[in-house]
Amino acid sequence: MADFDPTAYGASGIADEYDDLYRDHWETDAAVESLVQLANGGAVLELGIGTGRLAIPLLGRGVEVHGVDGSVEMVSKLREKPGGDRIPVVVADFAHADAGRGFALVVLAVNTIFALPDQQAQVECFRNAARHLAPSGRFVIEAWVPDLGGFRHNRLVRSRILRSDKMSIETAELDPVAQTIRTTQAVFSNGSVRLYPANHRYAWPAELDLMAQLAGLQREERWADWSRSPFTADSRAHVTVYRLSG
Repeated sequence: MADFDPTAYGASGIADEYDDLYRDHWETDAAVESLVQLANGGAVLELGIGTGRLAIPLLGRGVEVHGVDGSVEMVSKLREKPGGDRIPVVVADFAHADAGRGFALVVLAVNTIFALPDQQAQVECFRNAARHLAPSGRFVIEAWVPDLGGFRHNRLVRSRILRSDKMSIETAELDPVAQTIRTTQAVFSNGSVRLYPANHRYAWPAELDLMAQLAGLQREERWADWSRSPFTADSRAHVTVYRLSG
């Protein structure tokens, strides 16, 4: 994935149906509640703000929200929503973008850390998050725990969405050496088929903890979900809170 393009995901056309496609996938209400508590009245920066699934309700709770996203198309959808024009957004690669300083909380939700092409880019993202934090500020990441058991000969086909009006099938190719997964999701709806490619450079929770240490961050909490369920060996995802040292 050396030819990494931060605009590619939004440019695939997925921005037009992203909210509908994943409407039943994310723990939005629980996430917003946790983020309000973690921000504790301070300003929030969301890396990969997208269409504003978290940012708009945070704004509605009286939280000052800023964002970074690589996709003009996704940010355009954010701007169409009530209050979306009030959120400052930098359109750039969130591993390096400068959105100001002094945030109480930086957020990187729904596996977005894995959109970066390699370990070095992910380390830079942690460092960039740390640069944006106020003293003792927090950086929170939501990500899945890698589960490679379903791959056979480094390939996988699975159902992603199954509804009466829409379904999708995802094909994936694994490179266990580089820790990358190349995917294409085929979405079927009313006789139409749309293809959405996406690449992931996955990382284990302990690997993310080391990236945090390199950026001057220490792990404060790790939960299995936004409802703060205990993280165990059986957890398929995690929400991890890091705090700026010193």
